[in-house]
Amino acid sequence: MSAPRDNASGVSLNPANTVTLLRMVLIPVFLLVLLADWPRWFQAPEVYYQLRPWIAAAVFGFLAATDGVDGYLARSRNEVTTFGKFLDPLADKLLVTAALLALIEMTVLPAWIAFVIIAREFIVSGLRMVASAEGSVIAASRYGKLKTVLQIAAILLFIVKDSSLIAGAGADIAVWTQVVAWTIMGAAVVMTIVSMVDYFVHAKDVLIGPWSGSPKLAESSAIALDDADREIEDLTD
Repeated sequence: MSAPRDNASGVSLNPANTVTLLRMVLIPVFLLVLLADWPRWFQAPEVYYQLRPWIAAAVFGFLAATDGVDGYLARSRNEVTTFGKFLDPLADKLLVTAALLALIEMTVLPAWIAFVIIAREFIVSGLRMVASAEGSVIAASRYGKLKTVLQIAAILLFIVKDSSLIAGAGADIAVWTQVVAWTIMGAAVVMTIVSMVDYFVHAKDVLIGPWSGSPKLAESSAIALDDADREIEDLTD
């Protein structure tokens, strides 16, 4: 099988990129279902409010699942594009960020958890940009993939854990759902931090540079730094 073709020309609305764009376009729909109230002049049926968290969870689960679809289409059709490389991770981050902010709006998720998860994405994106500028590629590890699965599972549970259907199923089921939801969210936060540390470990050569190399490299680096310091002093005198 031939290697995926990289369309360096930029934007290409192939099937894979179309699915990714669809995922981004439907993020506001997920937020509307989860958070928005119906107009006063049109009252939704009571059953809608009972099922609303479950409908929102179904939309979120569908959008999360399409992440694998666009990747499969791009690889199977040999249609890996620069536009797709930019769009796919952006769509994933927007979806998770939107869900976390919605859970904060619903007062069911502490803001610090969302901060840890979102901050990790900024930090890792920064590391990968620096590595790319230095001609290196930091591939996604198994920790990152596990982190993603746990985050999606935790968000799904947090969307439905306080629903009237769960509450009406009995106290035992309600308590069990809360315990499972918080356990998975805790595991997601731990894996978020672990995967970030793993990125730092793989990026240490890019960040540290030649310091761990041979004595000659260290000596030449020290001389270069001394020269740079002198230049800075000259500029600041």
